[in-house]
Amino acid sequence: MINAKQCRATRAWLSWSQDELAKRSLVSKRAIAGFELEKTVPHDRTLRDLQRAFEDAGITFLMDGARGIGLQER
Repeated sequence: MINAKQCRATRAWLSWSQDELAKRSLVSKRAIAGFELEKTVPHDRTLRDLQRAFEDAGITFLMDGARGIGLQER
């Protein structure tokens, strides 16, 4: 699953605000903000919802075990 750095980078790549990601993922803006600031650890379901929203927009995440190493656009 994605990490906070990938979430921030992917939003920037797509030019999405936290509001846009919240709308597309059905995750609250507050949860997204806490995650991106690394102040909270989201539930697995929340991370899956965020990742799915990005993947639905054409993003593929590059992973090295549990550590995310990048992303690419399909």
